[in-house]
Amino acid sequence: MKNTKIVYLVLCLLFGSSICVHAQFQGLKDKLKSVGIAQGAKALGVDKLLKQPEAITTNFTDVDRNGAMMPDFKSTLKAQPIYLLPKNATGGFVLCEGLFEMTNKSYCLHAGTFAPSKGDGYMYAPTAGPKEAIVVAILKNAETHPEVQQHDIQVLLWTIIARTKFADYAGQVKVTAMKLLTLKQLTQLEGSALGVLPFNVMEKAKDQLPNGVKAVFEAENNIRQLVASGNYTFADMEKYAIVAGMAPARSDVPSGIWTKHPDGYYVRYFPSGYSITKVQVYVPKELLANGNRVVYDATNDIACPANTGSQRLAQTNEPLNPNYKLKLTTICNSK
Repeated sequence: MKNTKIVYLVLCLLFGSSICVHAQFQGLKDKLKSVGIAQGAKALGVDKLLKQPEAITTNFTDVDRNGAMMPDFKSTLKAQPIYLLPKNATGGFVLCEGLFEMTNKSYCLHAGTFAPSKGDGYMYAPTAGPKEAIVVAILKNAETHPEVQQHDIQVLLWTIIARTKFADYAGQVKVTAMKLLTLKQLTQLEGSALGVLPFNVMEKAKDQLPNGVKAVFEAENNIRQLVASGNYTFADMEKYAIVAGMAPARSDVPSGIWTKHPDGYYVRYFPSGYSITKVQVYVPKELLANGNRVVYDATNDIACPANTGSQRLAQTNEPLNPNYKLKLTTICNSK
């Protein structure tokens, strides 16, 4: 019965009066808001509420620091553009020997935290969490929808990270979601999601949280409120998602540190704010021995800050201001 209601609701949201009578839809939506949010949150109990998993759980403890190299590693090499490398069928770049780099679109995946600042150390970690497949699908599908603005994709990601129910999506974010996700994926946005929490529930929950987690929890609820209102700008959303100031850098994880990727190459990140990241990839000659084929596909990669008060940054295969007139100086075998 629950699944039937979810599918019914999504069809109503997608197709409006052509599928369901407005009064019926409004009645179901009102019921979800009044019962599923206010009473439902109380029925869960604050303890259970606080145990709800984050949409994306990746953090610095997921970083494998084995094989990490300091910033001066391969510092004498000249980097070539990643985006000039051949691509495989799914849009990943087929690597060849040497040092490559690309300044690409990136996205914040941790609302209520500090933006990257100079000196922050970032290392590779894979995307993980209940909404991993949804986030990766958005980043991958965005490659074939250049008409969708980066700001709109960021708002959608913040909405998902805030664990917003699809029943509460309103405004441009719903349009973006419908363009980048399938009907099945849209229904999956209901799973492990929260409604807009009533004030008394929020206050009781916050009392049980440490300050850092409290800020994230409150930011996510504010984002859910904005989305449900349907009346918001990107600046409104960013105000809650990005904390003013900067987190202190960790001296043991300097800016420019290299992570050894599970596939054998090395990668490092230089964020400029949260929306732009310069990525460098070093591929050892021996990695490609015996015709071994290695692909760099960033849509499952997170540049993870050593300081947990800073933002996790989802990476993409989409270069910013590429110059396709350039030529590779290395001959690459894309077979």
